[in-house]
Amino acid sequence: MSTTHTLTLAGCAPVPLAHYLKAFGILRLLSEDKKHGDPYARGRWHRDRFELSSTLDREALITFFLEKYVPTPFLSPWNAGSGFYYQEEKLGKDPKTGEKIVGKKIKTGVRNQGTAATKVIARILASDQSRLKPYQEAIQTTKTILASKGLTSAPETTGADKDELLMMLRSHWPDSAVRWLDCVAVLTASRDAKSSTGLRPSYTSLLGSGANDGNADFTSNFMQRIIKIMEAPLEDSTRWLAASLFGENYSKTRVKGLAGQFAPGTAGGPNSTSGFTGKFSVNPWDFVLLIEGALFFAATAVRQHGSTQDGSVACPFCVSVTGVGYASSSTQDEIADKSATEEMWLPLWSSFCSTNELMTVFGEGRAQVRGRNARTGVDFAQAVVSLGVDRGIDEFQRVGFLVRNGKSVFATPLTRVAARRGIGVDLLSDVDDWLNRFRRAATKDTAPLSVRRALSALDSRILDLCVSHSDDRLMRVFTGLGRCEAALSRSLRWVTSQEIQKSGLRPLSGLRPAWLDHGQQCVEFRLAASLASLIGRLDNKALPMRCHLEQVSYQPKNHRYDWADPQTNDVQWNESSLPDVLNAILARRLIKNEEGPKLWREVWSSLNDIKSFIESKTDDQLLSDLLWSMSLINWRERTELNSSTKEPQPVAPTLYGLLKLCFPPVQSAQIDGILPVPVVPAIHRHAAQGNGDQAATMAIRRLRASGYQPALRSLPVRGDYAHRTAAALLFPISDQTLTSIHKQTTRSDPASANA
Repeated sequence: MSTTHTLTLAGCAPVPLAHYLKAFGILRLLSEDKKHGDPYARGRWHRDRFELSSTLDREALITFFLEKYVPTPFLSPWNAGSGFYYQEEKLGKDPKTGEKIVGKKIKTGVRNQGTAATKVIARILASDQSRLKPYQEAIQTTKTILASKGLTSAPETTGADKDELLMMLRSHWPDSAVRWLDCVAVLTASRDAKSSTGLRPSYTSLLGSGANDGNADFTSNFMQRIIKIMEAPLEDSTRWLAASLFGENYSKTRVKGLAGQFAPGTAGGPNSTSGFTGKFSVNPWDFVLLIEGALFFAATAVRQHGSTQDGSVACPFCVSVTGVGYASSSTQDEIADKSATEEMWLPLWSSFCSTNELMTVFGEGRAQVRGRNARTGVDFAQAVVSLGVDRGIDEFQRVGFLVRNGKSVFATPLTRVAARRGIGVDLLSDVDDWLNRFRRAATKDTAPLSVRRALSALDSRILDLCVSHSDDRLMRVFTGLGRCEAALSRSLRWVTSQEIQKSGLRPLSGLRPAWLDHGQQCVEFRLAASLASLIGRLDNKALPMRCHLEQVSYQPKNHRYDWADPQTNDVQWNESSLPDVLNAILARRLIKNEEGPKLWREVWSSLNDIKSFIESKTDDQLLSDLLWSMSLINWRERTELNSSTKEPQPVAPTLYGLLKLCFPPVQSAQIDGILPVPVVPAIHRHAAQGNGDQAATMAIRRLRASGYQPALRSLPVRGDYAHRTAAALLFPISDQTLTSIHKQTTRSDPASANA
């Protein structure tokens, strides 16, 4: 029985992408070579290193790659730099006069100038290495196809020649090369009437725009590295391999060459080394093994069920890029060059898996969030923490293909998300459909900048919640939803335009009260909940607090909100301070003469919380944000927030007590001993203007006329304190709290006041 060895491949790590792909290349090559390798080889990730379990020990593994490894024939004859096309000859001297040409050289129209790419293909064809025989056969087949089509230069990026070439390659290439083609491009249905095949190629971000990164062709670089490895002295090739596999430090383990987007740190340029600038370099084995590992990510053409749109390309664990969650994030990353519109989520697992098991996982390669396929990075993060991915995966490393340094594409490591269930993330199911509609609308060219910023901030907060589950991060998502709704309300003309109305974007509402279970320790949280739950009947119509924040109409039967049509004068929210806004809302309700029973019970404010607001001990900005968020809750399913009303009542601020008795809650008419007090809006108006002494004098007179006996005759209070006290009258209080205020503010039983 063969002995199993476990080797830690320190040269293979989750980042950069080049080192991640190396691990797959090593495992695949070993398991697929049944004669010299190990078909039962398995691998896993442990402490950010790849561990290989196989019958090969260290020396046998090195010998396998140095002597037995058969390179997969990677070719890209659709690219100009693939090595199948010569450059056009250009003359530096006039052929008639022999004089040197100043400026541009003369084109001859004859392609006979060799390049590094054509030379490496010639060297492979001339090689006597038996391990290169599959490569030689694939090259000869490709040359035959190109000759049959009369192609002496690369076909146009888009056109019938390229489409037909890809079809012929798929039909005539060996299986290993076709597998490579599946990783690079997928032929999907085309509606172009000029297309002779009815198909068009679509490319994945993993391999650039067709196995190239700008002018650098991956396959040509691969062949150059193969020749370098095979023709170099054994000592050099062994040293390069040991550094690549085991991360060992040796001198001169890198040669001049490009690793492309897979290892941005080796691309050279300013600040890439200890000096002012650095040169690009690569370990030959790093590039060879990473390209071999890319075969795990074969793309497929998919079409959503019931969709009439053309099929799209699906690369395993790839979704549309979301420009949040990293330091240089920008919404421009989401609309950048087409070659950089995706991000990959690289799975990390801690249990040993074979190549076949991994192929099964990658063959599916999709994550689901609440019954649908993840489409964006934020979707994928939610899928990871809601167990919507294949089980057995512990973490995902997020990698974005970002356009940086001009038009260069870098595979940039962004963040890592553990595949563990987050209870708070489940609450996002309340907004799943609305968020999809909001995202489609916010990414349109016509979307206001404030709406785009609100979406970006919300996506960033959702991603943070998926990375680390905490009540604080969930509340940041909660307030982010409120800010998105506020941004829509400020862009009402755009929201109600025909274009957006067709998308079905409505005001967000109906959030479960379970959102409230994660932030009750905050004074601002409790005060915002009491305001948001406030609802009355004005002009014989239900008027929730939310109708004072934005132009919406309320449908009590299904607790639904729609954009108001026609618009009303009830909206009082503006950019003024929170006390100003609350005073304006209360004044509006007083003008409309609020009366009638409440539709459901409010969340009552405690005197301690109200006192904190009056004394400016609360964060008004946080309170404002939470008020918008709380307005999204379905308050019919919640009757109270906490048990603070059962605790002993503190002493109410004197001015507040006087004014509150003049503006009691509607339900106070049912409390024994509480006499009705006619509403006098002028009392509130004076207090809102900072004239607390005048408001107090009027309140005392009004209370005495109504049968009360206030415990004082005047109250010299002015300024901001009076202003905030007037605003605090809007907070709903319980019958118990009102009774306590009545006892504290009046001397005796109201009946004795008329004696």
